[in-house]
Amino acid sequence: MLTRTALLGLAGLTSFAFTGPGGPPSPLEWGTGPLTVDALPRITYVAHRGGAREVVENSMSGLTAAYQRGTAQVLDFDTRVLRDGTVVVMHDATLDRTTYTHGAVRNLNLRQWRGVRLRPKNTLPAGRHPERPPTAAEVLDRFGGRIVLTMEAKDPKSVGTLAAMIRARGLTRSAFVNSNDPEVARRVHRLGLLSQLWRSAAQMRTDRPERWASFVDVLDVDYKARDADLVRAVKSGVPLVWAHTVLTDAQRDRALALGCEGIVTDAPGRLAARSSTQRGARP
Repeated sequence: MLTRTALLGLAGLTSFAFTGPGGPPSPLEWGTGPLTVDALPRITYVAHRGGAREVVENSMSGLTAAYQRGTAQVLDFDTRVLRDGTVVVMHDATLDRTTYTHGAVRNLNLRQWRGVRLRPKNTLPAGRHPERPPTAAEVLDRFGGRIVLTMEAKDPKSVGTLAAMIRARGLTRSAFVNSNDPEVARRVHRLGLLSQLWRSAAQMRTDRPERWASFVDVLDVDYKARDADLVRAVKSGVPLVWAHTVLTDAQRDRALALGCEGIVTDAPGRLAARSSTQRGARP
């Protein structure tokens, strides 16, 4: 297993190697293959939507900034499907909140999608410029094999398409597919992919997560859940339990104290860097 220090070194090494002549870059290999989940440190930091308190959410520039900063070992983004079947990176069902355009994402085709521009929030640092939201293929081509990825399939019908995209790039051990639905998680597993299942604090009150241990690779739990519910998740037999969406040191420290092994956060640059300073690098 690679150490956290090695992962940070990899981030620095690859920051200059995103692109190459003639099209999408080939995965930069570490040893004999692309970076996989086996390289994750004992405590993992996930840049939620790229780190939406620090960058333009679900943007290529934001994901790139989170990657180059090196404080997160996993990049998270959301996917939706256009009317022509193209899988794109977007959280909401509509364009209203995050772009200068309005209307449903599913009503656009790829040509129209390329005309959409993300609208940076006023709370972000100055110098942000409108940019086109990426397709899922573009994100996989840029970061696949360089860092672990997790994508939430907001449209469950896209799981088959995502599976084909992940397999074609050799990323079945490098990319999680996330959902709130245990049956979607089961389908992801049956397709040979890494399965991630997120649950809200309300859902966790009645969940029996041990029932999912055979097909869920990451249980993504709400940090606001009761202590007993978080502990039950940790003891469920699911290999990894990550807490979302953490914003403060206190929230992080409670989740880790209760046994969570990952922190999904909108502020990875602050939380992970402060954790490294206060707690020391983890093996």
